[in-house]
Amino acid sequence: MTRALAPSRRRVGAADGNGTASTSRGNAGYPWDDFDPDWYARHNYATLGADDRRILQIVRDFFASTLTGRSVKQGIDVGSGANLYPALSMLPFCERITLWERSAANVKWLKEQIEADYSESWDRFWNVLVTRPRYRAVENPREALREKAWVRNGDLFKLPPRQWDLGTMFFVAESISDRKNEFRDATQRFVGSLRVGAPFAAAFMENSSGYDVGSLRFPAVAVRTADVESCLSLLAHDVRTVPVARLKDRRDGYDGMILALGKAGRAKS
Repeated sequence: MTRALAPSRRRVGAADGNGTASTSRGNAGYPWDDFDPDWYARHNYATLGADDRRILQIVRDFFASTLTGRSVKQGIDVGSGANLYPALSMLPFCERITLWERSAANVKWLKEQIEADYSESWDRFWNVLVTRPRYRAVENPREALREKAWVRNGDLFKLPPRQWDLGTMFFVAESISDRKNEFRDATQRFVGSLRVGAPFAAAFMENSSGYDVGSLRFPAVAVRTADVESCLSLLAHDVRTVPVARLKDRRDGYDGMILALGKAGRAKS
């Protein structure tokens, strides 16, 4: 939930002149139920940007090669927000996909998109995926998503451990708080929710100073590749990070994106 374009007005969680929250309030201090998913999806996903295309291509190839000839029972997308493409990237490989989302507004949006056939804008994202045979085998992605996905209203910080066999978390851990310890906790909760050996893909905004959704300001933690790798090293193995260039017309206030791929492992001391 990070890549909103920046409008001129701001209310809740306004940033100071340096683009950082003037008073740290942590994840619990922001109005997540007031998040506007229609605004967010319209500004970020009405068209397919080169950054999202690049992420989809890499995740597509990683999942297809890692899960060659096999499927898993349970996948999870953590902090889905108003973004369907992480779930679509897991669609051919999972019997069930949990969309774990805290915001009541986002939960409602997700259910509407899944139950009533998702909007045509997501076809552009699916078209990137179907260049691989596992995705082409899905005859009707709308029907498949409706059958496989279910939306759960849940707090990321209360994810149960070792429940899922495949996972995604896109633009979440660094974009739900202004506190670095909560970024670390969120990242590790995500990986810790996966069974040992489960593949995952996680994306992060690099050096983000926060973002606007409509008239509301939401927080971010400015993270670099080293921060992401440090968090993942404690609970994952075979980790690979890939930089993704920033789109100049996306918004100001971040340097690019960081995509991390790997497999969940046992906790290291």
